[in-house]
Amino acid sequence: MEKILVVVDMQRDFVDGALGTKEAQGIVDNMVNKIKGFEGRIFVTLDTHYPDYLETAEGRKLPVPHCIKDTDGWLLDEKVQHALAQKNYCAVEKGTFGSTKLVEEIGKTADRGEIEIQLAGLCTDICVVSNALLLKAHFPEAGISVDASCCAGVTPKTHEAALETMRMCQIDIIG
Repeated sequence: MEKILVVVDMQRDFVDGALGTKEAQGIVDNMVNKIKGFEGRIFVTLDTHYPDYLETAEGRKLPVPHCIKDTDGWLLDEKVQHALAQKNYCAVEKGTFGSTKLVEEIGKTADRGEIEIQLAGLCTDICVVSNALLLKAHFPEAGISVDASCCAGVTPKTHEAALETMRMCQIDIIG
């Protein structure tokens, strides 16, 4: 069985930048340990926007420029990047919450046999839940889990709500 870890949007703007929170900062060391101890394929998503972000549908609803490509905020958290430097991983840029490109890349692995997918990262209530549900829809027989100890939401309340939503959709919550 192929084991896959999806590290979702562990970028500076979500950790301690434009949209950072103390909860996001609080999971960094857990994420680093997870990456270091993981044996399998790793995919890393990168929320990716451009200078016209405020003119996009998302930018009009969330008027906080963040993860603008090639800015410091778009880069991965330094500790996370250091942990990933020791591993072979595939980075996937995404322009919205869920990534069909991520599904396609994982699908190339799934074609070779059974897969087990674990997700962790930011934000539980936006990008983690979106990608978890996309993956569940495309790989209904795969074991899919989310490590809550390596996730943080916009708020603790919405983090818990997202975890419950994923539980209801038969995604295992661990940690």
